[in-house]
Amino acid sequence: MIRTLANLLSPAGKNGRLSILIFHRVVARRDEVFDGNPDAIAFAQRMRWLRTWFHVLPLDEAVQRLRERCLPARAAAVSFDDGYADNYHVALPILQQLGVPATFFVATGYLDGGRMWNDTVIESVRRCGQATLDLSGIGLGTHDLGSPAAMRRTITVVLDGLKYRPPGERSQAAEHVAQVAGCRLPTDLMMTSEQVRAMRRAGMLIGAHTATHPILARLGPDEARREVVASRDFLQDLLQERVGLFAYPNGRPSMDYRAEDAECIRSLGFDAAVTTAWGVADAGSDLMQLPRFTPWDGTRLRFGLRLLRNLLDDSRRASMQLAG
Repeated sequence: MIRTLANLLSPAGKNGRLSILIFHRVVARRDEVFDGNPDAIAFAQRMRWLRTWFHVLPLDEAVQRLRERCLPARAAAVSFDDGYADNYHVALPILQQLGVPATFFVATGYLDGGRMWNDTVIESVRRCGQATLDLSGIGLGTHDLGSPAAMRRTITVVLDGLKYRPPGERSQAAEHVAQVAGCRLPTDLMMTSEQVRAMRRAGMLIGAHTATHPILARLGPDEARREVVASRDFLQDLLQERVGLFAYPNGRPSMDYRAEDAECIRSLGFDAAVTTAWGVADAGSDLMQLPRFTPWDGTRLRFGLRLLRNLLDDSRRASMQLAG
C-alpha cells in the first residue's frame, strides 16, 4: 500500500518529487535521557522500510535529476547534520550493509576533539550527579534532575533558552552550565578528520555545514559568508575534491537563515542547500532551499504513513499557493 500510494504522490519524470530525510545521531543503544535519536536497531529498521518503498539516491545525483526533471518515482535521499562520531561508528556500517547512500553535513570547527555548545549542555545535565542544577546565574532558574524525564525537561529548557543568544554569549553560558554541573565532559562526540575521509572513501557524500554552527540569521553578511566558506574550504582541502552541498544550521527559513543567506550560498557556487522546513522538493523548488523531513514513528505502518502525509501535505500546500 505504501509503495503504491507513493507512486501516485511521487511520480517519475517532470513531475518528480524528492523526499530528503534528516538525521543527526544514531546511538548504539537507546539513551533514556536524550531519547530523540534512533538507536542502531531502530535506524536499521527505518532504512529497510525506506529502501522497500522509495528509490534512495545519493543527494548530488538526486539534485541533478531534479534539475533535469528526470527523477525516478518515489525518489528519496538520506542526510545527516553536524558530524557526530556515531555517524561513522554506528550509522555508516548499517548504511553500507543495506546499500543506502547518505550525505553527511559537517560543522568543521568541531572535528578532532571539539564539542558543540548544545552537547556541552546535554552532557553536563546527563553527567551532573546532583539532585538539582542551579542556572540562575545565566537567568535560567533551578532545575530538578531526579529522573531521566526531569533531565530531558531541563535539557529542553536550557537549549531553548540559549539557542538564539549571540554565539559568544551562548558558548559562555554553556560553559557556565558545565561549571555548575561540575562533571567531566567527553571530547570524542564528533568525528575526526580521518573518519570524514573514511566516510567519503566508503562512498558517502560530505557537505558543508559552517565552521561553528551559528544561526546565520544572527550574523552579519560578511561573517555568515566566512562561516560557510571556512567549512567548504576545509572539507575541500581535506577530501581533495569539490564540495557542492550545504546545510543551514538549525535550518528554519527566516528564523535561522535569511533570503540573503540563500543568495550567498548561490553566489558561492553550491549545487544545492538543504533546510529543515518540512516538505518535498519538486521542479519548482529553489535548489538553495530544499526541504527535509523525517518521520519519528516506531512502527512500519506509521513510519510509512508519515512519509506519505508529508508528500500529501506538500501537494496541498502547492495547490493552495497556485490557487492564491
